Formats: sequence, structure tokens, C-alpha cells
Amino acid sequence: MEPHTRSTSAQKLRHMTDTANGRRNYCSNTVMELMASMNRDFLPLYEDFLQTYYSHLELLALVGALYIAFKGFSLLHGCYTLISLLINWCLLKKSTLTRRYGEWAVVTGATDGIGKAYAEELASLGMNIILISRNREKLQNVSDSIAKTYGVKTRFIQADFNRCQEFIHVIKDALKDVDVGILVNNAGVCYEYPQYVTEVPEDKMWEIINVNVAAATMMIHVVLPDMVQRKRGAIINISSASSAFLCPLFAIYGASKSFLDYLSQALHQEYASKGIFIQSMIPFFVTTNLIKPMSKHFQTASLLLPDAKGLAYQAVRTIGVTCRTTGNWAHSIQYYFASCLPKWAWICTVTLMFSTIRRQYLARR
Repeated sequence: MEPHTRSTSAQKLRHMTDTANGRRNYCSNTVMELMASMNRDFLPLYEDFLQTYYSHLELLALVGALYIAFKGFSLLHGCYTLISLLINWCLLKKSTLTRRYGEWAVVTGATDGIGKAYAEELASLGMNIILISRNREKLQNVSDSIAKTYGVKTRFIQADFNRCQEFIHVIKDALKDVDVGILVNNAGVCYEYPQYVTEVPEDKMWEIINVNVAAATMMIHVVLPDMVQRKRGAIINISSASSAFLCPLFAIYGASKSFLDYLSQALHQEYASKGIFIQSMIPFFVTTNLIKPMSKHFQTASLLLPDAKGLAYQAVRTIGVTCRTTGNWAHSIQYYFASCLPKWAWICTVTLMFSTIRRQYLARR
């Protein structure tokens, strides 16, 4: 290679190196200037933030202490409720409810399922029972059975709650001189299977509204004045877990039970100071004739699917202890886990379950 050529190549190499060094230095200087600019702009903000943080440190500590105190109070309240339930469970005697509330218990929807189980459980604890339902023959049979089995007085009133306005005056007259200590608002109507709102017959919609909402409200209106006058009494409204958690394909039923749940909680706040205990019972599924036809999985009782007698036995022992309950320890566990789920997860789960039940039910028809 010629000396001139080597010299030219060396010069080009030095030039390229100097150019690269220059660009590197330029970039480095630009980065340094940018960092310096950021320090000038953001450092004061950071210092202001730290100053604000330290100036409000006591306030933040107070908020944290209040949160811990709230959680601690919730834990203590839960422990107190549990202890109260255990004491009530162990010490509930035959005369306890009659002495505390009155001699008579009125149970609606009392010829089957939860209503019948409540009537039998209350009778086993010494309360006289007034049954209200629409089938006279069933009323007579259940009334005679309770009187014979438990040795208490029984009466019954035949009434169709779907025609509430026609019968409410009959019920009011029948209860005029009765010392009603406990009302169990159990009468309720549900779909035959999970349905979209547009598929629910109009008659069924009115029946749900008339029985689950209107009749339950009017029964409270009938017995509450005398309870207030005597300064004692208990009203148990059988709502549903669907009042606490959204249940697609049971929209109208769930909404009617939400009304009853809200009404119960509000009335308890209004009348607790007057000696009246009002409870909202929000169970999950129970093996009754109301839901058995929906699915083969509802035919027999299990650990998480109690029968009506098992539910009533535990639920009666929460009267006077907690104003909102699932009524059953297994349902309380289900309620806890359901409340821990994100809303979207719960909705996806129940929608899948009810869609499956719906599909199986329609396939059998």
C-alpha cells in the first residue's frame, strides 16, 4: 500500500473517531443538562412533598390508628355475637321466648318448608302457634300435628296473600285480641326455574310483588302497633341471600327480597329502642318444595344445603341476638366467601350456575 494511501486512511479513521467522541460528548452533555434541569424542576417538588408528608405524619398516623381501631372493634363485635349465639344456643329454655316476647307466634306460609319448620321449632319452645296459608286442608293437618306433638295451642287463618287487600282485614280482625310475640314473615313466591325478565309471565310478576312485598309489609303493619304498646315483640322476615348479592336470572325475585331486607334493617333501627326486635333472615339455598323441582342437586340436604328443619333449629336461636343473619353456620361460611369475591367473579359464577340449572330444567320439560 502506498504511503499516501495509508496516511489518508489514518486521517479518515482519526476523523471518524473524533466525530464519534464528539457525538458521545454531546450526548453526555445533553444528558447532564437534562438531569440538571430535572433536578432544578423536580427537586423542589420532591422537597415540598417530603415537607408535606412530614407535616401531616401525625394525621396519617391518626388515620391508621382509627382504621386499626375499626377493624379491632369489628373483630370484637363478631366475637361478642358468636359468644352470644353460643350462650343463647345452650341456655335457650322452653319458656324463654314466651317470657321475652309473648305467648303467640304467627307464621305465614306455614304449611310447608321453612314456615312449617319455624312453626314446629317455636312450638317446641312452648309458644302457641297461629298458622296462615291458603290451603285449608293443609292448615288443619299441620295445626293438629303441632298441637298433638308439642302440647301447645294452635289456630289457623286461611288467606291467599296474592289477594292481600281482600284478606288483610280478616287477618287483622283474627289477631285483634291476641298477644302476638313473634311474627315470622315467611310466605314467598319464586320462579319455577331461572328465567330472563322477559320470560316471566305477568301473573307471576304480580304474585311475587303481592306476596313477597305487599303482604309481608302489611303483616308487619298489622302486628307492630300492639307490640309497640306492649314494648316487646320480634318480627322475623325471611328474605334471601339474593338480597345481598346480585343474582342474574332471578332479578325480580331478588329485588323483592332486597326490599324485605332493607325494610327489616330500617325498621330495626326505628323500633329497637321501643323493645321490638326485627330480624332479616338471608339464607342461601334450602331443600324445600320451592326449589327442589329446579335441579336434581336440590333434592337432598347436604353440608352446604340444609333442610328446613336444620335451618329453623339454628335460626330460632339467633332471635334477639343478631338483626341480620343467614340463620345457619354453613350459610354464614358461604356468605363470607361470597363477600370476599370480586363482583365480576361472583356474577360470572352465579350466571354460569343458574344458566346450567335453566338448561337442565328446560331439557327435562
